[in-house]
This record gives sequence, C-alpha cells and structure tokens, in this order.
Amino acid sequence: MRPQVIFLMGPTASGKTDLAIALREHLPIDLVSVDSALVYRGLDIGSAKPSAQEQAQAPHQLIDVCDPAEPYNAGQFVRDAEAAIAEIHRRGRIPLLVGGTMLYFKALLDGLADMPSTDPAVRAEVEREAAEKGWAALHAELAKVDPETAAQLHPNHSQRISRALEVYRSCGKTMAQLRAEQQATAGPAFDERFALTQLAIAPRDRKVLHERIAMRFEKMLAAGFKEEVVALRQRADLHAELPAIRAVGYRQMWEHLDGAYDEAEMLARGVAASRQLAKRQLTWLRGWPNLNWVYTDDQAGNALPHEEIVRQALNCLGVATI
Repeated sequence: MRPQVIFLMGPTASGKTDLAIALREHLPIDLVSVDSALVYRGLDIGSAKPSAQEQAQAPHQLIDVCDPAEPYNAGQFVRDAEAAIAEIHRRGRIPLLVGGTMLYFKALLDGLADMPSTDPAVRAEVEREAAEKGWAALHAELAKVDPETAAQLHPNHSQRISRALEVYRSCGKTMAQLRAEQQATAGPAFDERFALTQLAIAPRDRKVLHERIAMRFEKMLAAGFKEEVVALRQRADLHAELPAIRAVGYRQMWEHLDGAYDEAEMLARGVAASRQLAKRQLTWLRGWPNLNWVYTDDQAGNALPHEEIVRQALNCLGVATI
C-alpha cells in the first residue's frame, strides 16, 4: 500500500491551523507548513504564525527555516517538503501538509522545472518597465509569450510576473515550456507515490471570510505588528524588494513606515491585499482536482461549531465519528 499524505489547504484566515491541530487528536499525524511567509524567522505576527503554545502542542516543520534576507522559493520548498514527508513516514506517522501557498502545493504535485538563476540586470530591467507602465501592462506582455503562466497570476502579482518575464528573457523559454520538458522525463507523480487526500477549508459566504480577514489584521496590530516591522527595519540587510518583506501585510506596513501613507491607509491597504490574496487562493482551489471541501458555516452563513468542522474533515478522511 502507498503511504498516506494529507493536504489541508484554504484561503487566508479560514481556520487551517486550528483544524490541523485538532486533527492530531484523532490521527497519528505530524504537520508540515506550506506557507511562503512562515518559512522566515522574525516574521511572526504579520504572518499569523502559529504561536509558541500552538507549536508546542503541534510542532510544524518548515517554519522558521531561513532568514528574511535569504529568498526562499518553490524549488527549495519541494526539496524540504519531500525530506519532511520521508522522515515522518519513517516514524510510522502521516504527514499533514497545511497552508495557503497554492504554488507550493502545485509544485509538490506536478514537479518544478529547474529555472535559470536570478539575473539582477534582467530583474532590474523588468522593475524599471513596471515603474513606467504598471504591472498590468507587464502581465499583458507575459500573456503574449507565456499565456499558461499568465493565466495563473493576478495582474497585481508583481513578484511572480517579474520572475516569469525574467526567466523568458534570460533563456528564451517560458516557465510553461521548462515545466513541460521536465515532466516529460520525470518519474512517478506525487499522487502516484502516495495515497493522497486533499482537503480545503473555507466559509461558503465570502463576506464571512472578509470579516475574519479584517478582524485578524486588527488583532495583529494590537499584538505588536508595527513594532515587529520596526525591528526588522533596524537591519541593514533588509529592504522592501526582498520576498519576505513583499509578503502581504509586511509590504503595506513597510511602506507606511517609509511615510508613503498614514496608519489608517495602511490598515485599509493591508486588509485589501489580504482579501485579494484570499480571492487568488480560492480561484486556485476552485479548479483543483479531487478536492474535499470542509465548510466553516452552514447554508445560511451561520458559523458552525468547531466540533462540526472537525467532524466534516474526519469524514473526508474516512474516520468514523459519532
């Protein structure tokens, strides 16, 4: 029999961490984080990183694995996640991969082609064009040369648009071409090697999710998010163009501290960016094959008890509940 793996996906603020921790009480699972912000040490409050108490109760692998000055990408994640999965299986337990970075999940499922190394000159050229024309124009340019990759990206998703154009300009091949070439020679797919169950958690009503996002951002501010970013800014090796600092919330707070806008505008922009992230995540999930949905509200939009949410997930996993 193939060893078991569980994916638990969902938009930001949907309750993924709470559900993952609860499932450990019913199944012999160990958690692996799938989040492009949680990998960075020192990005705690603004990334909604599980608290020290939560991590003591349910340790997460792939949290705090690198410094914010060090870019971390999907290729590194695949290597780290494969190693974590193998180690968990060696201990006779089930890996549960939980998070909202859909690109990481997709890279693990479909494989990831070796891309050209970052070319600072080409990247600077792309950034200059973006400053002149706007990211929507560069997204349109990407759609002409690499429609498959462009279709997966929002026109405001500057970091990934920049990287896709950089790859094309550096080697003359698109990301889609490079992935197709690798898949043609790859070994068995992830879901052929493992017995995979995929869950997604979200409220049915998007308004509920928007309310949770706004509430969580305000709680972050009350918990010291501004002070966290002030401390990061004391480091001479951190700047606004690093992937860590471009994470949702951190970018808006950094720009506020640069004097670009006041605190009220920072809050509005941070909440808006979080909602846009949630929209992109839900768009990914709606097209995701073999997905089992776990809803946090009923048909009328009323919040379900935590026990009912856990029961739904356990039923999807084939665990009998009373």
